[in-house]
Amino acid sequence: MKIWTVHAKGVSPPLLVKEGFSFWAFLFAAPWFLWNRMWLVLILYVAFWTIFGVLTASLPEAVTVPIVLAGQLLIGWHARDLRRWTLARRGWRTIGVVATEGGEDAALARLYTARPELLAWVKAA
Repeated sequence: MKIWTVHAKGVSPPLLVKEGFSFWAFLFAAPWFLWNRMWLVLILYVAFWTIFGVLTASLPEAVTVPIVLAGQLLIGWHARDLRRWTLARRGWRTIGVVATEGGEDAALARLYTARPELLAWVKAA
């Protein structure tokens, strides 16, 4: 079963943010942040790893590589939470949670069946 949080802002179509580990954010954090327009998170990410690199420049790789891997795993586990945080900063409200066996289309269908008032954006467009 897949789970999404539902976010709404004005008459815009609701956004779904999937729960769970983000493999692409784990592998390619900076491009993933850019793709999702998470500018502040990207700046903080680059600043953190820059400071980390400067502070650990004299340490052997055997010490720094596991720390970097652990940091990237944390990014993978929290990337979607950071996306929700970014949406909240932009005025999007979390209005619910949707769970379904299918993909995002099935989740939207289930959401609109349960909450037809969310289709107001269709009339506004």
